[in-house]
Amino acid sequence: MHVANYPGCFLDVQNNDIISKSSQISSGSPARYQLRPKTERIGTLTRRTVGERNLNKVNKTILLVGERGTGKSALINTLVNYAMGVEFDDDIWSEIVEEEERSQTESQTSDVIVYEIFDFKENTLPYSLTIIDTPGYGDTRGTKHDLIVSHRLFDLFSSEEGVHEVSAVGLVLKATENRLSDRLMYIFSSVMSLFGKDMEKNIVALVTHSTGRKPKNVLEALEAAKIKCARDEKNQLPVHFLFDNCQKEDRTDDREGLEQADKVTMRGMSRFKDFLEKAAPQKLEKTVDVLNEHVRLTACIQNLQERIGLIELKQTEIKQTKEALEKHEHEMEKNKDFTVEVDEVYRDKQPTDGGMGGFLWLLYTGAVTCKVCKENCHYPGCTMAWKPGHCKVMKGGRCTVCTNKCPASDHEKEKSIYVNKIKKVEKTLQGMKDKYEENKAESEKKLSLLENLEKEMKELTAKKDQFLEESYQHVVRLEQIALNVDSLSTRVHLDFLTEKMKERGDTEKVQKLEEMRSRVDERVLSGIQYAYDTFCKLFKRK
Repeated sequence: MHVANYPGCFLDVQNNDIISKSSQISSGSPARYQLRPKTERIGTLTRRTVGERNLNKVNKTILLVGERGTGKSALINTLVNYAMGVEFDDDIWSEIVEEEERSQTESQTSDVIVYEIFDFKENTLPYSLTIIDTPGYGDTRGTKHDLIVSHRLFDLFSSEEGVHEVSAVGLVLKATENRLSDRLMYIFSSVMSLFGKDMEKNIVALVTHSTGRKPKNVLEALEAAKIKCARDEKNQLPVHFLFDNCQKEDRTDDREGLEQADKVTMRGMSRFKDFLEKAAPQKLEKTVDVLNEHVRLTACIQNLQERIGLIELKQTEIKQTKEALEKHEHEMEKNKDFTVEVDEVYRDKQPTDGGMGGFLWLLYTGAVTCKVCKENCHYPGCTMAWKPGHCKVMKGGRCTVCTNKCPASDHEKEKSIYVNKIKKVEKTLQGMKDKYEENKAESEKKLSLLENLEKEMKELTAKKDQFLEESYQHVVRLEQIALNVDSLSTRVHLDFLTEKMKERGDTEKVQKLEEMRSRVDERVLSGIQYAYDTFCKLFKRK
């Protein structure tokens, strides 16, 4: 039900206006209310706003990351109540995060939520707050869903009406954690790979379910995992803040104990407020640069794998043709109808499982393909672009991935992709000559069929080298700008590139790639192993 009056003496006119639009969840001690913020879409994201923007007031933006069950939602509600000036004796509790009783479709369309907490006259904060929540990281929907979360953060950071600076990245951990699980390491590794190196001093630990004592186990776990984050003045410990998560619990039977717990949270909030006030916000231009490189790296190597696969199939076709020619050329010259059978490679389209339907119009996961090169320029993972020109693999109106770097207008966003296929074909000597002399210069047509086959084999090998070099440069660029280059998806690409560079015999680049891989210590590696097999399947690695 809606309430016209809100208990407590701390509220001003603006607060009363906000509360009058709230619904009561339960009465008692404390009385709980569900806030009804203004809700709007930012592209594929949700933004919920409480209060009115004051352009004369500084805004601080916090990105919260953590596993489900760590208390992120409770922490967001606590930040809102703190901003509104709610105190324990007011005996009320407001909630901006709705209970998660959503259908599977709805949960897939609201992965990243932006909460805006704007100006209150009696506000205890000297600034307004923007809180970015990333629910779903590392949940049962798996690593493909986590890629979508990363792409949505990219959309938020790069869109005109999105978020362009971050004051703090909060790693939300329970005080009972005595080690970072493989899953948690995977989550942190994924998120850290989104940012540039200048973000490290803004990353802090937000320890929930705390009794107020120093969280030795959590701090030791962060140290052991080598999490890159802000350090205290003596550079000894990770910067951390303590919070209890029981503000909404009934206070009838244990008021004294809950009041003590509230003091822990209020002390943590006060210290976190001071940190935010002093912290220089980090502009996200470099983050967008990092995310662009991630998108292009992934797309480039995915496309590279397919192109190398096509080249290897063509090389097999050439090898079979040469063997047949050497074995049967005499019979073929004597009998024009004599045929040999070879495996001919070709490109074809097949449907994908991504596309548009029902509520999933918010999650357009089709592929961006090039009609000229007949290649997949961005698949899987193209969740943001409504048309090819909006895809992140495009730069200056042209594709950065396909062989000919074609204009965006030569591309399609659809629910099908190109695949390599082979078919058995019977060929005559003249048929083989026609095939391998097609579109050749007159000088080349004078060469023998065997000479033409040898020439094409060398051209294909040169193309493989060119593709490998292009992908290698992407990895080098990523290492220069990323806070955590050793993320899971990058590790998959490093493995692939290392393998191919070994085949090429490029010892210098193999050494460089192996050095990059060796930087992942055992704890981070365990996090990567958590989802490695899934990612290999996603990128069609065997």
